[in-house]
Amino acid sequence: MNKDFMAALDELCKDKNIEKDVILEALEKALVKSYQKNYDNQENVDVVIDHETGEIGVFALREVVDEVEDKVSQISLKDAKEVDPTLSIGDVARIKLVPKNFGRVAAQTARNIVIQKIRDAQRETLFGDYLDRENELITGSIQRQDKYNVYVNLDKIEGIVPLKEQVPNEVYAPNERMKFLIKEVRNSGKDPQIVLSRASENLVVRLFELEVPEITDGIIEIYSIAREAGSRTKMSVYSNDETIDAVGACIGYKGARVNSIVESLQGEKIDIINYSKDAETFISNALSPADIIKVLINEKNRQSLVVVDDSQLSLAIGKEGQNARLAARLTGWKIDIKSELEFDSLSQEEIDDILGLNNEEEIIENNDEVSDESLAESAADAEEDIVTEEANTDLEESDENEADEEDFLENLDQADESLEN
Repeated sequence: MNKDFMAALDELCKDKNIEKDVILEALEKALVKSYQKNYDNQENVDVVIDHETGEIGVFALREVVDEVEDKVSQISLKDAKEVDPTLSIGDVARIKLVPKNFGRVAAQTARNIVIQKIRDAQRETLFGDYLDRENELITGSIQRQDKYNVYVNLDKIEGIVPLKEQVPNEVYAPNERMKFLIKEVRNSGKDPQIVLSRASENLVVRLFELEVPEITDGIIEIYSIAREAGSRTKMSVYSNDETIDAVGACIGYKGARVNSIVESLQGEKIDIINYSKDAETFISNALSPADIIKVLINEKNRQSLVVVDDSQLSLAIGKEGQNARLAARLTGWKIDIKSELEFDSLSQEEIDDILGLNNEEEIIENNDEVSDESLAESAADAEEDIVTEEANTDLEESDENEADEEDFLENLDQADESLEN
C-alpha cells in the first residue's frame, strides 16, 4: 500500500462513483481477519490505514493490569508505561506490530475488497436506476426464451418476463425489439432482477401516454381500463377541455395513434369510450359497439339491467361474454344484458330481482329482526353484568377484611415461584 495505490484508488472511486472511505473501512476490517487467519494469532488487533498515504498500522490491543494472567489480552502497567506513559490500570494499550510479509497479505486482501466493493457499487447503482423506473415503459431486445421466462436485453442489465406477465398468443422472436412495462425491481444477491410485463393494463396506459401528447399534458385523462391481454382492451377517457374530443385525440388522424399502439401489442383490439358521471350513459358507452335501448340501475348495489335490440344481443355480450365482462370491469358495475323480447316477458318482480331490489328488502327485514334480538340479548347481558359486578364487589370487600400477614407472605412466595418458572 503506497501513494501510487491510493492515487489509483482515488481515480477508481471517481470513475465508479464509490466512496473511498467505504472501501478503506471495509479493507481495515478485512485485514484484521486476514492477520488472525494468516498468522494463527487470536489476539485482539486493530488495523488502521492512513487515508492519504496508504500506510497500514497493525496494533495489538491489550488491557493494562497489575498482574498479567493472559499474555495475549493483558499487559502489565510497567510494560504499558514504556509504550505510552499516560496509560493507567484499566486502559487499553495499543502495541504496534510488524508482521512478517504482511504487505503481501494486505495487497491480496486489498485487491479482493476493491473488486467486491466495485461490484457492490455497480449493483446498487443499477438497482437505484431501475427502482425509480418501476411502472415505466422500457424497450429491450429478446435474447432467449425457456419454459417459464423470456429473457430481455436492456443494454446495462438483463430483464425477465415471467409466465404470468406474458401474453399467450404473442411470439417472442430472438433479437426482436419490444416495449415492456417495468413491473418490479428486486435487489437479489447478485444483479438486480428486473421483472418486465407484456400483460399489464398499465402497459397500455403508458403506450397511450407515449402516443397522445394531450394525455401527458393532462388535457385528456384515462379514467379506467380493463384488459384481457392479447385479445381486447377497453379504456374510458374524458377531456378537461370541452373543445377537445377525448376519444378522437386517442384514435388520432385516420387512426394513426391507436394503430401504432395496436401494432406494439401485436394486433390486440382496443375500444376507447367516453367516460360519463351518469352511470346509465357510462354503462351504455362501455358496451360499445352494441347499440343500447335502455339501462336500468340500482345505485346502492351497483347492479344494472341493460336492454338491447334482439339483433344486438350477441354483440353486446361478445364472444364468450368478453364484451360484457370487460364492460363490467371497466365501469365497476354488475351488468345483466337482456334482449328487448326477453325484457318484455319479465315481470316487475323479476326485474327487481335482477337489480337486487328484492334482496335489499330482505336484508333490511333480517337486520331489523337481528336488531330486536340483539337489543333483548344486550339488555339481559347488562342485567347479568350488574348482578355479577355486585357479587364481585362483595367478595372483594370480604377478601380485604379477611387478609392477614400470612396470606400476604404466601402470595409473595407464589409470585416468586411464578417468576422463576
